[in-house]
Parts: sequence; C-alpha cells; structure tokens
Amino acid sequence: MTASALSQLHESQGQSLWLDNLSRELLEDDGLPRLIRDYGIRGVTSNPTIFKKAVVGSDYYTDDIAACKRQYDRIESVYEHLVVTDIRRACDMLRPVWEQSHGEDGWVSWEESPGIAHDAAESVRAAHHLRELVDRPNVLIKVPGTAEGIEAFETLISQGVSVNVTLLFSLDQVRRVFAAYRRGLEALEASGGRLNEVRAVASLFLSRVDTLVDRQLDEIGGERAESLKGRSALALAGMTYAHFREVFEGEGFERFEQRGAFPQTPLWASTGTKNPAYSDLLYVENVIAPRTINTLPDKTLEAFADHGKIASTLKPRYDEDRRVWDELADLGIDMDGAVRDQLLDEGVEQFQTSFDELLEAIEQA
Repeated sequence: MTASALSQLHESQGQSLWLDNLSRELLEDDGLPRLIRDYGIRGVTSNPTIFKKAVVGSDYYTDDIAACKRQYDRIESVYEHLVVTDIRRACDMLRPVWEQSHGEDGWVSWEESPGIAHDAAESVRAAHHLRELVDRPNVLIKVPGTAEGIEAFETLISQGVSVNVTLLFSLDQVRRVFAAYRRGLEALEASGGRLNEVRAVASLFLSRVDTLVDRQLDEIGGERAESLKGRSALALAGMTYAHFREVFEGEGFERFEQRGAFPQTPLWASTGTKNPAYSDLLYVENVIAPRTINTLPDKTLEAFADHGKIASTLKPRYDEDRRVWDELADLGIDMDGAVRDQLLDEGVEQFQTSFDELLEAIEQA
C-alpha cells in the first residue's frame, strides 16, 4: 500500500487517522503538513510523555524556554506557554480539516496535568484554563477516565467544552463515559447550548491491555491461557464498538443528532505493538470500522503505509469477542476490575513521571 492509498481510508472505510505525536520539529520541518497532505492525517493527540520526548534535548525549544522563564515564575506556567505554541500551530494546520468535516475531525488534544486526575473540580477548572490559553476552536482537552475524570467530563460537556477522555482500559469505563456524555449533552441542551459545537472522543489504550493480560495468562499457564494471548485488547475494541453502535446509532440518540450533536467516537490509542512476536499492525488492521479514530505513532503510521491492508474488520467479530471476554473471566482475569484498576493507576503514574521529568528539564535548562 502507498501513502496515497492510506489517505483514502476515511473516504473508503469511514475511519479517521490521527497522529500520536507532536513536536516543534514536526511543525517546523513540514512534517505535520506533509502527513496531513500525503497520509490523510485528520487530527493529533499529545500527552506528557510525547512532550517530554519533544522538548528534552531539543534545540528547537531553547530560546522559548529562556523567554518563558524570564516572563513566568511558576515552572508549570513556563511549560504551558512553551507547549501552547505547538498546540496552536497544530490547530491552525488542521483547521481546514476541521472546517471541511464540520468539526468531525481536525482536532488537537492537550492533556491536563496528571496530578489532578482524581480531582473533578480542579479538572474542570484546568480544562477551561487550557482551552482559553489555546484560543482555538479545534482543541480537545484530555481528561483521564478516573471516576473523578468522568465526573469532570460530564460537567465539561454540559458547559460546551470538547473533551478527549483518555486512559480507558475496560468496557465498564466505556459504558460510564458514554452515559456521562449523553447526560452532559442533555444538560447542555437544557441550558440552551449548541450541541453541534461540542465534540468528544473516548481513547482506549489497546497494546497496554494485552501487555498486562498476556503476563497474567503466562502466570496461569496451559493451552487455554496460551490461546487467549494477544486477543484481550482486540476483544475490548470489538465490544466497545458494539456498545458504541448500540448507544449512538439507535433511536435514543437521534434527537441529539437532529440538533447537530456528534456521537462520542471510539479512539484506538496505544496502537504501536509492544510484543515483537505480534504483527506491527495488530492494533491497526484489526480495528478498522466506520465512525472510529486510530491515533498512530510515526513508526506505526509508516508501517501501515508500507504494508498495511485496509478492510472493515470490527463489525463481523462480536460473537468471537464476547467469547474471549467470557473465557478470560473463567480464568479469573477481571477485565473490568483488577486489570482496569492496575492499568489506570499505572497510566496516571507514567504520565505523572513524564510530566515531572519534563518540568525538571525545563527548570534546569
């Protein structure tokens, strides 16, 4: 396959490709414009780990760091004003996609500080702060799928703030997030808000699910456990998509769509394969479906363009996915309990570590 063929994915299958990366280098060396133009990239996601990789050791930020440190006393303010330049520029580069798609795509995600993942009120305040700082209509604020994050998400939707709910690892989280979105839309509508001006996506971290579950299956041992390795994340994706269709393609959501509301789109994240024994496109080729998003790291995007195959793969798979889910439960693997909780805690902790290391690097620069 060629990059040109990949750029037709949205037209042929209804799936949007977003880039899971953002850096000053990507913006200044025609990287992002080229990916939009030649690969059909329709959005960008970022997180503290991505910005740490972008900033630490890069000459592209040296002058801006010095200027921001002269202007702001708090190191977090230095970070925000350093990064907001990249967010704004990416938003501007994707603005034509946002306009042509009437707000379906063309978004850039910016994550809140991981330190407020369990504080709903502060998450709401921070989302408004970051949104106002960017001052672009196509910015998505990333809020984690903690209980407090989901509470904040509902409030933000009711206030007309577009959100990417991130760090989702279970079907239970997905159900709660979709329900919160609908309640938020109802509150927004009741207050006279415009439903067509708010957007939400739900980001499931696929490869991280397999990494943990495969390790547990190895500990259990046996032929049955071995047969389930590498299948938990795809089962989660398939069941999420089935629930998405149930919630957003049925009669219950029609009245919202008639007022211009978008469904909350499943976004497949953590799609770079971590296990070298698996296909490098395991979390790409197997999760193609209409009205979904796949956000790809640069390496995975290049692999998809080089040797990927495009075909709708999620819709016919529901019975198989349900069997995988049930078999995991039979083996004592609690996907909506212990697995979810461990991955969510680890995800918040990993982002906090990256965030702290980034702030420290900026302070010492």
